[in-house]
Amino acid sequence: MALRPVMVNVKALDAAAVGRFWAEALGWTAYSAGVTTYVGPPGGLVWPDPVVLGIDVVPVPEPKTAVKNRVHLDLATTSAAHQTELVARLKSLGATPADVGQGDVPWTVLADPEGNEFCVLEPREIYRDTGPVAAVVVDCTDPRAMARFWGEATDWTVHEVADDHASLRSAKGGGPYLEFLRTPDTKTVPDRLHLDLLPYPDDDKAAEVNRLRTLGASDLDIGQGDVAWTCLTDPENHEFCVLAP
Repeated sequence: MALRPVMVNVKALDAAAVGRFWAEALGWTAYSAGVTTYVGPPGGLVWPDPVVLGIDVVPVPEPKTAVKNRVHLDLATTSAAHQTELVARLKSLGATPADVGQGDVPWTVLADPEGNEFCVLEPREIYRDTGPVAAVVVDCTDPRAMARFWGEATDWTVHEVADDHASLRSAKGGGPYLEFLRTPDTKTVPDRLHLDLLPYPDDDKAAEVNRLRTLGASDLDIGQGDVAWTCLTDPENHEFCVLAP
């Protein structure tokens, strides 16, 4: 048994506007799915996508705080010129420069129209086949422990583990990496971005949730009420959801 990451959930005051931003930013399409806006590759809605992690933008009444998100997206580029062009285009779409203490680095830190930080990376060979999203990056205090938990929680393969960083990726190849970076920060506000996981069709969701609890996940009550998905937190209190098959 294992779960597959299927999308990044983004909370927003204006889900439609933030969804449009990310669709244009990535060259994807925004699909209205009830109250949420799902962003995925063009050519018609396919869910779950077999390769990429879609972005599901969910309306909430609370704006983002000034605290830096502990989960963010890194965008891939293929050349220095592509990076420059992409940054300029993102700014024209409503992105703004963000200072998270990065100093003089080769990547560019921006924020989407509601303040969610993300990075436009310089060209890196490792991200040559990821598509527009190079990685979902998670701040944590113990990358090794996070790699153990998420490696057992999902069907993704652990690629690299060190004291200051760790990475996982789908065993099928392609699509983004899931990366854990060691930082001194601890969680002080609810996550604005989180992962949604999905059981395979023949797997039992309740059994999967119980398995996650044995791995160190905890139940989370955010006032969701009686819903088909289950809200949990990982051992470092990052929120995530297990969806119904």
